[in-house]
Amino acid sequence: MLDSKTVKKLHKRLVSIVGTDYVHQQETDRVLNAHDAWPLSEAKLRSGEILPLADLIVYPATREEVSAILVAANEMEIPITPVGGGAGTCGGTLPIYGGIQLDLKRMSKIYEIDNQSMTIRAQAGVVGIDLEETANRHGYTLGHTPTSLRASNLGGFIATRSGGSMSSLYGKIEDLTLGLEVVLPDGSIIECKSVPRHSVGPDLRQLFIGSEGTLGVITEATLRLFPLPEERRFRSFSFPDIHSGLEAIRNIFRIGINPSIVRLYDPEDAAMSFSMHFEFEEGHCMLLLGFDGDIAHVNLDEDKSVDICNNHGGTDLGEGPSKRWWEHRYDMYYPTRLTTSGYAIGDTIDIVATYDKLENVYHSMKKVMEATGAIVMSHFSHMYQNGGSIYMIFFTSQPDAETAWAIYKKIWDDGVAACLKEGGTMSHQHGVGLSRSTYVDDELGSAFQVLKKIKESLDPKGIMNPGKLGLGVRK
Repeated sequence: MLDSKTVKKLHKRLVSIVGTDYVHQQETDRVLNAHDAWPLSEAKLRSGEILPLADLIVYPATREEVSAILVAANEMEIPITPVGGGAGTCGGTLPIYGGIQLDLKRMSKIYEIDNQSMTIRAQAGVVGIDLEETANRHGYTLGHTPTSLRASNLGGFIATRSGGSMSSLYGKIEDLTLGLEVVLPDGSIIECKSVPRHSVGPDLRQLFIGSEGTLGVITEATLRLFPLPEERRFRSFSFPDIHSGLEAIRNIFRIGINPSIVRLYDPEDAAMSFSMHFEFEEGHCMLLLGFDGDIAHVNLDEDKSVDICNNHGGTDLGEGPSKRWWEHRYDMYYPTRLTTSGYAIGDTIDIVATYDKLENVYHSMKKVMEATGAIVMSHFSHMYQNGGSIYMIFFTSQPDAETAWAIYKKIWDDGVAACLKEGGTMSHQHGVGLSRSTYVDDELGSAFQVLKKIKESLDPKGIMNPGKLGLGVRK
């Protein structure tokens, strides 16, 4: 936290940039912005713990205002934490060193849709559902539909390398982002030109995609669009085990089919998610498939996928489970008694691996996570030609806060260690933030030193979101 004299000086300077109404000092505002959707931060708040607060929250409306704010923070060496919708699950927007929270919610303009190039350009603060619905009204989709779509924004998508439920067909946000505008820590404004491909040195867009506010502030982006599909069709299968389900998925992609939705639930997750609504063999897994495109294309992809699933021991359950999941996919993200009472805490470790390693990663992580006494259930989703991700979901309930936080940390430590040992990567789409920051060195190995040097070069005073991505820890 800053001393009162520094806060007063900073407040005056920020007011001169954005006006009195857009610099907030009230404790209630700072408490509300002190956490995101990281389950540990939410659990600590429920238990009565006080999280670190920013000294001031500032709401810019333009890239010029963002630039001026960063100039002030850099000159005064004050930490600054960018925040968008606050829907991140890893503590990436927690102001752990106080200072300024740079809230981008006012930067919500959608500038244009280019029908010739099929692109959309918007400010970073636009909420995902507003961006998608605007595209829909013009006959397009971004194909980017994370479960946080109604509570997260474009800048957050890009800063965390987010993925939507249809990434198997449309790609993740790094595949969709054509152009970027970024304000660097010294206030410089740079633009990465919007082009489909180029051969002019390294792709600097990828330097800032996934940087989680540690290298600068994303203020604008241009994304690719897709025509709304003529047909969206669903199909569901049960499988006797994980192996047969994964083999079916692998062979669907192997022949060049890219379903829009591919989700394989292990027996525990299948029972939790579908047994109340559909009949299938106890102990079986559940595979959900979705197909987007023109009718002829969808017919062909569906028929071939059905044959592959049948050949690998799948039982056809029609469209029911898949369609129900699509229509209710946001329901499970509302609070329940399991996640809002006592010292119960649940979380997800979203890993990714190639097909040759995927099953070993799953079994190894499940074994060590269950050894803590946690309930563990999983589903494979965001699948691609070469591999895919697993959501390792766990729940634990303990008698007191100290034990709960210790068990939570052990589940994470053991689960990530097992993932890395078996050749997986510790995050597919949720990013790093605080929850994974201590594992980045092990994940990146010697390449971590390159990332640290980039950070030191762009942000020598270490003001940008310190402590996230394992970077810029302040003394």
